[in-house]
Amino acid sequence: MPSSDPVADMIAMIKNGCSRKKRRINVPHSRLKEGVAAVLKREGYLEDVKVVTDEAMKQRKVLHLFLKYDLDSLQVITNIVRISKPGRRVFKPVLEFGRVLDGLGIQVLSTSKGILSDREARRQNVGGEMICKVW
Repeated sequence: MPSSDPVADMIAMIKNGCSRKKRRINVPHSRLKEGVAAVLKREGYLEDVKVVTDEAMKQRKVLHLFLKYDLDSLQVITNIVRISKPGRRVFKPVLEFGRVLDGLGIQVLSTSKGILSDREARRQNVGGEMICKVW
């Protein structure tokens, strides 16, 4: 069944996977979701991200997200929240980003230079659409 907000579905899958202590979750592929997952991997919130072609699903691509846990089996992603939604898009310039938990978390943005974390966007001095917050 098609969803009106596939990124929110991916966020819900990540939350549910972390709460169930799953090692890997499977998410239907899109370039936006792949970009968000790549940012989460670069920032240390995911172990690995792989794009796999699923033979059983008629050659559709699937993202395998490998969730990360610390030595005590506590989840690295405490919470992940969707900011910009289909009914209300949120765009911000680089000077209005703010900090997530005083710098302990990140914001994921869609910019003209691709999907970036707020730290990367500040370095490149670009604003964009706020996709989600992670801490």
